[in-house]
Amino acid sequence: MEVRPTKLAIIGAGAVGTAVAYASLIRGVARTIALMDINTAKVTAEVLDMSHGLEFVPRADIIGDDDVSVCADADVVVFTAGAKQKPGQSRLELAEATIGLTKKIMPGVLEVAPNAVYIMVTNPVDIVTYAALKYSGLPNNQLFGSGTVLDSSRLRFLIAQHCDVAVQNVHAYIVGEHGDSEIPLWSSASIGGVPLLHWKPLGDGQAIDAAARERIHHEVVHAAYKIIEGKGATNYAIGLAATRIVEAVLNNEHRVLPVSTVATGYEGLDDVCLSLPTIVDRGGAQTRLEMPMSDDELSGLMHSAETLRAMQAKFGL
Repeated sequence: MEVRPTKLAIIGAGAVGTAVAYASLIRGVARTIALMDINTAKVTAEVLDMSHGLEFVPRADIIGDDDVSVCADADVVVFTAGAKQKPGQSRLELAEATIGLTKKIMPGVLEVAPNAVYIMVTNPVDIVTYAALKYSGLPNNQLFGSGTVLDSSRLRFLIAQHCDVAVQNVHAYIVGEHGDSEIPLWSSASIGGVPLLHWKPLGDGQAIDAAARERIHHEVVHAAYKIIEGKGATNYAIGLAATRIVEAVLNNEHRVLPVSTVATGYEGLDDVCLSLPTIVDRGGAQTRLEMPMSDDELSGLMHSAETLRAMQAKFGL
């Protein structure tokens, strides 16, 4: 039986949107990749540039337009469009503008791709995801945010670097807000099955004591600021992270990823979008895992929820 070709649509042809498209082409994520952006010249140029490299990647087509019809019948829609920051504009004002843009664009995309799984990547991702759920009326599994998938990858990289092991053997999660109040779950982190808190240095590795954990946490929280200061935006890692989420959906992987959803059924968390390890498959964001947490971690998660709840209130959500 012939498998139906898959289609990935990406809203926004900026640094993040094009990174998602490029990573998805290289990894052979979908048979068709569609870019949509209101800047016709930009989206046309980006599609042409990537098309010239199609010989070197798994078989795919890449298309683009300034009209939402290019997203028609998409299986997954990755939403990266956001308002551009104006001189003197605060982050709060920028967030408000991005939420407004999401509200404006979403109905048209829903009309042409009503059955797609929607992945929100635009910052502040938790607030934008919560707003998009309200405006779209989609169920919690069908629309969710990229959350702390990137933050968790940053955490694993730093642990691997500190302990001198391969990052693929590190299992650790950041939960809560994708932002300053996010929480690393040290108590459940492990390296090759060894609990991180019991890890003993090997070779050139170092002890991962309280001071090391504090430093790593600080670096994860401030990673984006450092990158933005140096090059203006973060795009490669979030492009790979978003692509990994898309793969989990299209390949029905039942992969555990810390995506941002409304944590229905969790006391104190059921009215905000935040990240918890969640099973992601063809139906989107499914069951959230009940992670063991220390008292400090649980307290931090609740504080993160309060931070997000206060932000939602500012936007009338």
